[in-house]
Amino acid sequence: MQRDEVYVVDMWRIFIREWVWFLAGLLVVLVATFAFSHAARPQWEATAYIQIGQVGGIPPGQDPKVEPLARVLERLQLVPFQNQVLASLHIPEDATEARLYRKSVKLEPLPYAGPLVKFSVRGWSPEQARQFAEATVAQLKTLHQKLLATPLTLAQARLGEVQSDLANAENQRKQLTQQATPGGAHGTAQDAGVASVLLAATDTQIRDLRQVRGDLSIRLSPNYTYDTSLMWPVYVPKGPAFPNLALIWGIGALFGLTLGAFAAIVRNAMRRTRVTTVTFNQTHA
Repeated sequence: MQRDEVYVVDMWRIFIREWVWFLAGLLVVLVATFAFSHAARPQWEATAYIQIGQVGGIPPGQDPKVEPLARVLERLQLVPFQNQVLASLHIPEDATEARLYRKSVKLEPLPYAGPLVKFSVRGWSPEQARQFAEATVAQLKTLHQKLLATPLTLAQARLGEVQSDLANAENQRKQLTQQATPGGAHGTAQDAGVASVLLAATDTQIRDLRQVRGDLSIRLSPNYTYDTSLMWPVYVPKGPAFPNLALIWGIGALFGLTLGAFAAIVRNAMRRTRVTTVTFNQTHA
């Protein structure tokens, strides 16, 4: 314990004796940090939550999503897809904005929240970062609408068929109701009995068709059938994401203190070595 206290005292004496070198090392790093923080071009980051489109009126047991979550993540990282996004913004593929877009794309899957995709991208300004995020979602929506077109058309056609069958069944029930009346103008008592049996079967058919129509209508409602879109508006913080001044100055101060301490220790070691060499030569003489 005492040796540690002596070591701390010795280190303090070294810093006092070599304060110029300690301060020089600290100042060098602080000046470099200041130059970097003012020379670095600011970048803003936009964050968007993407909801994957789906069609609810599909056969049971099939995934209603237009694409699985993993495939959407891969698509967002494809260079051809990113080039399409840049083309929609009239940005050349070799521009600095294009390189920043490709380099800064970050994806985070949220499988238990929809599923959703947390999408982040950076731009040279808050407006550009927002444009990148919105254009990406718009391009993905366009592609997904093409994939959703066929299953949506089939589901709507199925709903139309059910409504047509239901209308025919209801008309048939009106006719059978008249025929099932005993002594009516439409036939004998035997015909009325047959009509009653057919009427019961028609009522069952109507009840089933109404249930199917209701189920399909609910599945094709906006709660279960929707396009790929933004879950919430794109969020861009007021301050830039890079450079992070607090982090840069914190690291710079820490590195400056380390470099200053190292410079002071090295200078002290060189001084002691020179003194020891001179003393040794005088004693030898």
